[in-house]
Amino acid sequence: MISDFSILACSTCASAFKHAGGDAGGWAIAVMLFTIVPLASAVLFFMIRLARRESAGLDPKYLDDYVPSTLNS
Repeated sequence: MISDFSILACSTCASAFKHAGGDAGGWAIAVMLFTIVPLASAVLFFMIRLARRESAGLDPKYLDDYVPSTLNS
């Protein structure tokens, strides 16, 4: 097994392993998750909110009636 973690890491994490111990990779992943998860959740929340508000406020005369196609026509 490889005991030198600097071989497996990018140059930023490799230098951080040397200076900060072995926690640099874990902290980098945690910071990315703490940034990406709330951002993705906020985008999803507002997309769902916009879709619901659009369907609630849409005038019924502008709705298209869905007519499924028949294979025997």
